[in-house]
Amino acid sequence: MDACTLGDLLDVVGGTSVRLHTAPAGLGAPVTEVLLYDAAGPLPRAPGALLLAVGTRAAAAGPLARAVAEAGMTGLVVRGPDGPVAAADAHGVALLSVPEDTAWHEAHLLLASAIGARPVSSASGHGDLFALADAIAAATGGATAVEDPRRRILAYSTVPGQPVDEDRRQGILGLQVPTGAGDGEQYRTLFAAPAPLRLPALREGALPRLAMAVRAGGETLGSVWVVDDGTLAADAAETLVQGASTAALLLLRARAAQELARHRTGDLLRRVLEGTADPAGAAVRLGMEGALRVAAFALDTAGPAELADAEQTGLRLLDVVRLQCEARYGRHACVLVDGVVYAVLPAVGEHGGDRHRRLAEHIVARAGQALRVPVRAGLGEVVAGLGEVAGSRADADLVLRLPGPSLPVATIDEVRARVTLARLAEVLGERRELSAGAWQRVLAHDERHGSDLARTLVCWFDAGCDMAGAARLLAVHPNTCRYRLRQVRRLVGIDLDDPDERLVLWLQLRVLAGLGPVRTA
Repeated sequence: MDACTLGDLLDVVGGTSVRLHTAPAGLGAPVTEVLLYDAAGPLPRAPGALLLAVGTRAAAAGPLARAVAEAGMTGLVVRGPDGPVAAADAHGVALLSVPEDTAWHEAHLLLASAIGARPVSSASGHGDLFALADAIAAATGGATAVEDPRRRILAYSTVPGQPVDEDRRQGILGLQVPTGAGDGEQYRTLFAAPAPLRLPALREGALPRLAMAVRAGGETLGSVWVVDDGTLAADAAETLVQGASTAALLLLRARAAQELARHRTGDLLRRVLEGTADPAGAAVRLGMEGALRVAAFALDTAGPAELADAEQTGLRLLDVVRLQCEARYGRHACVLVDGVVYAVLPAVGEHGGDRHRRLAEHIVARAGQALRVPVRAGLGEVVAGLGEVAGSRADADLVLRLPGPSLPVATIDEVRARVTLARLAEVLGERRELSAGAWQRVLAHDERHGSDLARTLVCWFDAGCDMAGAARLLAVHPNTCRYRLRQVRRLVGIDLDDPDERLVLWLQLRVLAGLGPVRTA
């Protein structure tokens, strides 16, 4: 995997947590580690490092910028907004800042987690937690488990010979802590406590636990539990404090790795949808080969004024789409672009199209309920591979541009005629030579005189230039149709005997004037 860069770091922790003030070497500068400044000794040679200006006011950190450059480091991190931007520029190092009230150990933990973020081989992304659980179990003498705030078991120890109970066995089998009376109160007490707690057994045959919440920067990330059969080491509580601190680092690092991988996948997918990515390389990185189809999902709203938090709702829609797609296809590629969520779906089997439509319908229903906003979906054509995905995305976009909500979900094949006419309207409307002509004189005559020549022409064309058929569509006598058509020839000057003239006039009236077909009962 490529080394972490300054841009990667900011993608994970940028915004309110970490602010970039200047980056003379660009966002591609490598970032390898984060160091704490020690005024008592010289800076070590550390290419790619970030130095935290501990004990130095931001406004007085100019000399540190030079020292950072001489040590080959990438950048300097100060606390507060008034850092030495000019000095950093002059010495070619990046200058970043954290909020004034951020503790230096919290800043170190946050940055180290993001810099160390790497995708891991395990599906959960918490492979190192198993080694930590084994270390805690060995030091304390009790079987250990690490949980997230939802009581899902992320890792557990495998040290042989340690006593366990049925709760632990069931929890490991289902990777979920069994629920029972009193559990909720125990967790509330644990998450409110600043130190390890000894918690009694709640069920017959169960063993007590020594437990501690895992926190970082005031956020509860999970908890660590040690089975206590009465033979734990005397310093088990101290060991658990250290273990919870390490677990916080590992959990933050796993989260950062997931966010970094998601950002890189999203950036690649955007380029795939635009048609600017290398298809072969993208197929390997995204794990997508064979036939594919793009599904596009969008909020069915009139505009930003109707939904003040449209951007935030769009992100929530992305979460819904990603969750549903991953539930069916495993690792999946979804991205939010300009308010539209795109998902690239594998088209496997002859019934893939039906499966895609059912998935889109399910997502639209679930998203509408969760977001309390109508959602629409458009599915593009199935294409042979990633190299043609941009075309399927264009199809899906066209479907979404059709007026709803009568079509909450539609495939391009289902609305091909409407899409074609809509595109024709755009093309004709953009070119004066294509939009000018007799159709405008017909509409102008109708507006001035209250006549119905344009509608009569459309019905006559739709009836195959059959007078009786046009009369049926208009619910008038055939002689009325003949009279109106004579008016068209005489007043507007159209040669209705010319098939090319008729075809162009029909297209312009149908597409530009929006005069759709008349349906008979």
